[in-house]
Amino acid sequence: MNPTSLRWKIAALVAVGCCAVTAVVGVLVHRATFDRSMRLGEGDALQALTQIEQEYARTGTAPADALKEPDELPAELRQRLASARPEPAALLPVFARITCYVEERPGQPWMWAAEPVGDQVLVARIEMGSELRSLEALDRHMVLAALAALGVLLPVTVLAAELPNRRLRRVAATARRIADGDLDARTEARGRDEIADISAAVDSMAANLQRRLLAEQRFTADIAHDLRTPLMGLLTATELLPESEATDLVRDRVRVLRSLVEDLLEVSRLDAGAEEAERLPVPLDRLMAESLRRLGLTAEVSVVGDPVAETDPRRLDRIVANLVVNAHRHGGPPVEIGVSGRTIVVRDHGPGFPGELLADGPRRFRTGRAERGGGHGLGLTIAVGQARVIGARLRFGNAPDGGAIVTLELPG
Repeated sequence: MNPTSLRWKIAALVAVGCCAVTAVVGVLVHRATFDRSMRLGEGDALQALTQIEQEYARTGTAPADALKEPDELPAELRQRLASARPEPAALLPVFARITCYVEERPGQPWMWAAEPVGDQVLVARIEMGSELRSLEALDRHMVLAALAALGVLLPVTVLAAELPNRRLRRVAATARRIADGDLDARTEARGRDEIADISAAVDSMAANLQRRLLAEQRFTADIAHDLRTPLMGLLTATELLPESEATDLVRDRVRVLRSLVEDLLEVSRLDAGAEEAERLPVPLDRLMAESLRRLGLTAEVSVVGDPVAETDPRRLDRIVANLVVNAHRHGGPPVEIGVSGRTIVVRDHGPGFPGELLADGPRRFRTGRAERGGGHGLGLTIAVGQARVIGARLRFGNAPDGGAIVTLELPG
C-alpha cells in the first residue's frame, strides 16, 4: 500500500485523466443542453408573442400583462429594446422582436419576447424553471455516472497495474540478490516491452559480472597456488643461510611473502564459496584470551557475564585475530575488546577508518589513508568473508572521540 509506488501513480494518473475527460464532456453537454433549452424557449416565447400580436391586431386589445410600459420591463430587456429602436433620422420604422432570458428570482427564470408598439411594448414570457431543473438533474446524473465509472475503473486500473508492478519488483529483488553476492540470480523475464528490456539488461549484467569475478577468482587462486611451491623452497633455503643481519632481513621478507600467499589462498577459497562452518559451543572469554596469547599482542578485554556462542571457533579466532592485528597495525593504543552476549567490539584509538571503507566496506589491496599504515588490505577482507561463512555480521565505524570501531554480531 505504498502511496509512492508505480501502481498508485498509474491509478492516480488514470483518475486525473478520467476526471479531466468527464469535466470537459460534462461542460460541453451542459452547454449544448442549455443552448438547446434557450432556443426552444425563444421559439415558444416568439410563438406566444405572435399569437398576442395577432389578437392585438384583430381586436385592438391584448391579454392581461401582455401590454406593458417600458419601465415595467426587466432592465436587460429594456436595454436590448433601446438598442434595437430606430434612430430618429431613419426613413422607415424598424420593428424588432426581442427575446431575453431573465432570472427574476433564484430558481425562477423566464424567457421574454417583446415588440415595441408605439410607446408601449407587447410582451410574452415563458417559464423556464422546468428546463433549469432538467439541466440540474442532467448535471447530477453526469456527476453520478462519472463517479460510478471512476469507482469501477480505479480498481480495474490498480489490478491491471499490478502485473507490471510485480514484474518490476521481481527485477528489483533479483538486482538486490546480485548486489548481495548471488551471481546466479536471474530474472528470466519474457516479453517485448520495456520491463523485459530492463530484465534482460539485468541478466546480462549479472552474467558478465559473474564471468569477470570467476576469472578474477581463478587468477588469484592460480597465482597463489603457483607461488606456494617456489615459496616453500625459498623458505627452506633461507634456513640454510648463515646467521647474519642480512639473513634475518631475508627471512623476515620471506615470512611476509608466505603470509601474503596464504591470505590470497584463503581469499580465493572464500570467494569460491567452498568454506563451511563447523558449529560448536565456544566460550567467548577464553577464545579472546587464547587469540591474544597466540598473537603475542596486548589488548584491554572486558567481558560481561559468561558468554557462549554456537559458532566455528577456528573461523571466529581468525576474525578476531585479523581485527586485533589491524587495530595494532593501523590504529593507536590502547586496543580494547568488549564482549557482551553475542557481540564482540574491537576498538583502537588511532585516526579511524577512511570514509571510502565506511561507505563501501573493505576491499582487497586497498589500505585507505596513508596514516593508517601499510599492508595489503586483505585482513579485513578475510574477516568479512569468514564472518559471512559463520553467519555473523561485521559493522565498521568511527568513535566520536577518535579511533576505529568494529562490531561483530554473532548469530543466535
